[in-house]
Amino acid sequence: MSDASVAVRPAVLSDLIPGRLVRDVALVVGAAGLVGLAAQVSIPLPGTPVPLTLQTFAVLLSGAALGLPRAFFGMALYMLIGQLGVPWFAPDAGNVTLGYVVGFILAASVAGALAHRGGDRTPLRTVATMTFSTVLIYAVGLPWLMVATGTDFATAFDQGVVPFLIGDGLKVLAAAALLPAAWKLARR
Repeated sequence: MSDASVAVRPAVLSDLIPGRLVRDVALVVGAAGLVGLAAQVSIPLPGTPVPLTLQTFAVLLSGAALGLPRAFFGMALYMLIGQLGVPWFAPDAGNVTLGYVVGFILAASVAGALAHRGGDRTPLRTVATMTFSTVLIYAVGLPWLMVATGTDFATAFDQGVVPFLIGDGLKVLAAAALLPAAWKLARR
């Protein structure tokens, strides 16, 4: 039996789309655009310079659906184009949230790598994948927030993590419903 006759199982959802090179470029650009669009849903919160956005949801879904390395390139493209002046970072967030954007690259990459290993096939695995990836966003964003605002760890944690825990928990639960359901549909 030749290698060409062996069916390859898709590792992540986007592998189901035919036309590899065009598909990959479109998915990377699409992921960057989706996160940029999600950033426009920006709600300022009292007591924190970090707005509430839908970015993390778009980052985590893109990461899991695209897999590594497409997720990495999508988030890197998002950051690069934003740094070049495209106004698609969260409006009025300024420099204080750039650490979270860098965290998006890491989180999407890890979500993609875990999805490649089945981390998005069941609700429980998806919760674990998305929770771990969300923690990575905080782990990169929080130190940047401390430096950008000149605050200590406790203050930065109160401003850059605590107000977002419930919303991020809801985003994780939404992903845990969407991704396994998408796999069920894809298998039909």
